[in-house]
Amino acid sequence: MQRIKMTISYDGTAFNGYQVQPNGRTVQEEVQRALKQMHKGESIQVTGSGRTDAGVHAAGQVLHFDTPLSIPLVNWPRALNSQLPDDIRVLSTEAAHADFHARYDVMRKTYQYRVRNQVDPDVFRRNYAFHEARRLSITDMRQAAVYFEGEHDFTSFCAANTNVKNKVRTIYRIGIEQDHEEIVFTFEGSGFLYNMVRILMGTILEVGRGQRKADEMVGILKARNRHFAGKTAPAHGLCLWEVFYS
Repeated sequence: MQRIKMTISYDGTAFNGYQVQPNGRTVQEEVQRALKQMHKGESIQVTGSGRTDAGVHAAGQVLHFDTPLSIPLVNWPRALNSQLPDDIRVLSTEAAHADFHARYDVMRKTYQYRVRNQVDPDVFRRNYAFHEARRLSITDMRQAAVYFEGEHDFTSFCAANTNVKNKVRTIYRIGIEQDHEEIVFTFEGSGFLYNMVRILMGTILEVGRGQRKADEMVGILKARNRHFAGKTAPAHGLCLWEVFYS
């Protein structure tokens, strides 16, 4: 058996998230279906670096799986892409150590969230950028973002229905840059809780609109209560950008 590390991208618009579910189309299900075809009906389990919600995209999701096939590594992407739907692409494959784990070996992740800050929406960007017609202050949002950098308990920025006990995470950087008609928010951290980036985004956007002050972020973090943070930003503006390993 050989363990393969695989990097994929996908348009999350038509998926009910990454993980296999009883009802609804998922990324994991489609990848495993393609692998099953290549393995002559044998089921192959894939493990991802983490889950993405319905509507969330990925530019660099990482998976691993074990295979008995002796296919040259350079041929895996072409073989799998011929079996996959158009909204999933295999970008690369490489041999991994037998104990490599796509989820547990993650050192840090980068997410991007895109906001179209114009009066009129763009029909061609409606699935990939959140439309905000009200003017946003990039200066104020940058001031708010600084309070989240470093190691903190992010209980206030985690969905209430999670079972995770330890909610301490480290955010290394939050970048906020103008890209033509869109504002790009880049979150780089050791890991992220369920809905964490989207709740951070919803709160930072409230600062950008003038609905909160930047220094209120200190009190929200200290409260350790989801009630104190902003609304969860829509999924379609979010993209898992890159996953890093040691």
